[in-house]
Amino acid sequence: MLTDSLKGLKVIELATVLAGPAVGMFFAELGAEVIKIENKRTGGDPTRGWKSIHESKDDPASAYYHCVNWNKEIVFLDLAESSDRSHLSAFLQSADVLIVNFKEGDAEKFDLKSSVLLERYPSLIIGEIHGFDAEDRVAYDAVLQAESGMMSINGNPGDDPLKLPLAFIDILAAHQLKEGVLLALWKREKSGSGAIVSTSLYQAALASLINQSSAYLNTNVVPSQLGSLHPNIAPYGEKVMSKDHQPILLAVGTDGQFRNLCKVLESQSLAKDNKFLTNSDRVKNRIDLQSDLTTLFSKHDASVILSKLHQAKVPAAKIRKLDEVLNDSLAKEMVLEQVEPNGKISKRMATVAFKIASI
Repeated sequence: MLTDSLKGLKVIELATVLAGPAVGMFFAELGAEVIKIENKRTGGDPTRGWKSIHESKDDPASAYYHCVNWNKEIVFLDLAESSDRSHLSAFLQSADVLIVNFKEGDAEKFDLKSSVLLERYPSLIIGEIHGFDAEDRVAYDAVLQAESGMMSINGNPGDDPLKLPLAFIDILAAHQLKEGVLLALWKREKSGSGAIVSTSLYQAALASLINQSSAYLNTNVVPSQLGSLHPNIAPYGEKVMSKDHQPILLAVGTDGQFRNLCKVLESQSLAKDNKFLTNSDRVKNRIDLQSDLTTLFSKHDASVILSKLHQAKVPAAKIRKLDEVLNDSLAKEMVLEQVEPNGKISKRMATVAFKIASI
């Protein structure tokens, strides 16, 4: 179990919305003491009010808020008040990590500029999340998806640019900051000195473009919308429908896997067709390939054909809805519950998804 891995570590969270609080929850899941400071003058973290139409107006916090605020001690302060700033200073005296995502000018206004804090608390690790580095702009996830080019390559060909349905940029920035803070803690073990670790949503977005950015940098060809299709592999991302009307996604990555796919589908003609012999051939002729695969899969029930594909080591999956996913046994094991002040039980998925085994 990892729940006590960071027991004894004290984290102060002066961050709102998703990226910063996700870092705080990561440490909370690993056993650290996490104190989340919320603005008592404005009603706390803005996401407390981000409720869907299915949530009760009477609940003090939304499901969105719950997703990254598990097992934290919540303290409401107004940093415009000197007494509350003194309260924060008392927390920082014994803190190991401080997480912040201040709006431009707020750190100076509340005398909480990172360089100043590090002079006051020389062993403190300060983790900062910015939006656009030097630019003073409100930086929500959707804005970054637009600015970083992600929306331009998401969606089906000819459709309007499409936002990813999760706050991926926030999640990716949180991962960047976690890694930086952990590295700073490791270095502090040797030197005893604190550090300022910073990342931005924009840098995290750029770093996550991976193969799409590499494709442009090496070819000068601007990536376009392909829906779920992979630009370099086929059939990878192709969707087909089974005989019993279940959607199936294929992720065939090698020529050997494609030959095994043809064997499972009992189609020698597909395997020997010159248009599909190599991956390059299949990418070039993927429209014809899609047509042939659609016909072949329509003859098989999903459970039967998927079982055969899995046995043949062909990557494929039923496209499941979230209710199916979150009701399977592994997902249930990852659900974290917490009794809220009003007595209700809130639920969210764990953000720590690794294990460490000692021999």
